[in-house]
Amino acid sequence: QLQLVESGGGLVQPGGSLRLSCAASGCGTEHFAMGWYRQAPGKQRELVATITSDSRTNYADSVKGRFTISRDNDKNTVYLQMNSLKPEDTAVYYCYANRWANTYWGQGTQVTVSS
Repeated sequence: QLQLVESGGGLVQPGGSLRLSCAASGCGTEHFAMGWYRQAPGKQRELVATITSDSRTNYADSVKGRFTISRDNDKNTVYLQMNSLKPEDTAVYYCYANRWANTYWGQGTQVTVSS
């Protein structure tokens, strides 16, 4: 059973940066599509960024040019580098991994952007 654990969240000032990590265990993720969703209070969960098994990426319009998703299959880890953070980026960020009909989720990590 694949397990995902996110880390790297926290409190940051507007304009600052954070790097989220999603470490997988239980099996290798090199054949999985992976990515990040986020959910702000009172809002629906929204897709932030995805990365395929061959490292093609896709981003929500709201984060293009500011966020970068990457993966290190040797470390079984996916990263989300977040720059130029805005208060509206405040949310719980969830990592996921998907292959065929199976989707796995992490427990989430809180990101708060505030002065």
